This record gives sequence, C-alpha cells and structure tokens, in this order.
Amino acid sequence: MTANPTHPGYRGEDNVRMLHPFADAWTADRLLETEFPEPAWAIPGIVPEGLSVLAGAPKVGKSWLALCWALSVAAGGLALGSLQCDAGPVLYLALEDNPRRLQRRIRTVLDGAPAPSGLHLATDCPALGAGGSDDIAGWLDYFTDARMVVIDVFAKVRGQVAGSNAYADDYRATGLAKTIADRYEVAVVLVHHIRKMGSEDFLEELSGTNGIAGAADTVHVLRRERYEADGTLATTGRDVEETKRALHQDPTTQAWTLLDGPALDHTVHETSATILRYVRAHQGASPKEISDATGLDIGNTRKTCGRMENRGHLVRVADGRYAAPPDHETGAPP
Repeated sequence: MTANPTHPGYRGEDNVRMLHPFADAWTADRLLETEFPEPAWAIPGIVPEGLSVLAGAPKVGKSWLALCWALSVAAGGLALGSLQCDAGPVLYLALEDNPRRLQRRIRTVLDGAPAPSGLHLATDCPALGAGGSDDIAGWLDYFTDARMVVIDVFAKVRGQVAGSNAYADDYRATGLAKTIADRYEVAVVLVHHIRKMGSEDFLEELSGTNGIAGAADTVHVLRRERYEADGTLATTGRDVEETKRALHQDPTTQAWTLLDGPALDHTVHETSATILRYVRAHQGASPKEISDATGLDIGNTRKTCGRMENRGHLVRVADGRYAAPPDHETGAPP
C-alpha cells in the first residue's frame, strides 16, 4: 500500500509509513453519496441474486418447484404462471435424480412445450469444499450471462471437515455457495429439507443448524398438506418482502402457480374459507349473519367460528362477532 502523507492514517517517515488496515473502508458520507444498482431478480419479487434456500418436507413438491423456476428462467417465460423472467442460462444440479427420471419430470412440467436450450442439467457434483464450488465457478466463467444455479439438494454438496462441528460445516458450505452468488451476481438456490417437528418461526424448521439460515440471503419454506393441491411459500430475506404466498400444484403437470388473495384463504377447509372471506369483506360479522348470507348451517357456522378463533384464524371483537386477524401475509389490519 502506498503511503499518503495527507491521509489521516499516515504516521510519518519512519518505519510505520503505511495506512491503517481499513484505509479502504467506507466513510458514512461517501457511502450515502454512492448510487448502487438495484438487485437483479431471477424471479421478480421472489428469487433475487444472492444465495436462496428453498426448504420443505420430503415429497412436498420443492424439487418440482425448483425445476419450474429453472425452466422459467432458462426460457424467459412466466414463473409461477404470472411472473415474467428475463432469459438466461441456468445450471440445475439434480443430485437425487438420474437422467431418465429427470427427463420424465421435465416432460411432465413442459406438457408439450419446447425445452429451453439454456437449461443445463447435471446429476453429479462434488462437495462444494472438495471442488464443487470450483466446478460451478468454471461453468459461470464460461456462461457469463447466466442467471441462476440450482443445487438439489444441499446435503449432497455440504461436505464435512474432519474435526469440525455441524454448525461450522453448514456455515462453510453455505458460505461457499454465497461467495459464488456474490462474485458472479447470480441467484444460487439450495434445495433443502425441514425438520419433522414444526415451529411458529419457519426459519427454525430448517434441517441442520442455524448456520444455513445465517449465511443465506433469502429463505423460502414450502408447505403443503398431504393429498392437497394448494400450499404456501413463506419467504424472508435481506432483499425480499417477508410474506406468505398461496400456491397451487397442478396434479397433471406438477407445475406450481401463484394463487390470488391471502394464503390463509386457500389453506383452510371450504367452510372456514367461506367464513373468512365473508368476515374480511364485511369488517366482522356474527355467526348468524354469516349463516344467513352464505347459506351455511348455523350450528356448523358457530362451531367453525369457535375453532377458527382457537387457531388464530378469527378474533372475537364484541357481542359475539368475529373479525379477521391482521393479515399475516402483509401485517396489514383486516
């Protein structure tokens, strides 16, 4: 480093002629005067550049969702049925599949549409710390306009260092993936599992240690009840709005699409959904008012309202009337 006599860190002409170790650090005024470009989005509003984790229970549909994302970005099509993506090469590491199964999955999702040439598929990759990150970087060096890398699943590339603990291994592996994302300004998506035991905070459901969520820029948790087509995608992160979206998985193509309205409306049973929609539209109502307006049986309406109150889906306000709780998806009042 060249000494600068006018710099406040300069210490004179003797053997300490050097700047302080953080001479290149930002000053607050210079930082606020600098104009930075907005983050690039692989999928607008959902998957920004940087490291994302997409987690869910086994067989919930997270690999189908990741594949849908990859196909949409590679083709420059509509992700989730409504979000226009800019086209660019995508590397999809399908590490739990073989070529035959992967072919069948892609044909199922495309449902006769042409396959994008920009989607590059591999079924094997070393652990990130054992050459995997170098391989991914080499692909990104070649495809300089790449937009996304999907690693399905994280456990296959996590690796383990002798003498380290689980937190260190988790943070090291996710850190390597984040370094790739930041260096090449692309979206890197790690497909991951959640614990069997649920939690009120969906970040606590991620399998493994807190090192995974700590290193990630964005975390998505996909939930879907068995034998149900509708699910939710809970999202939080540094550059995304914290929200919960309702999704539908087509039983024929397995493709996921966004549903309109609050997620809760799509994930409760039909009677509860009817009550919730009516209460939300009328700023509260009694069971009798709901029954008279919707045609639901009055006894069933009273019981369902009580159950919904216990679950936090309704709140009792006054004189036996119920109102919708604050919108969990946006934090807005009902």
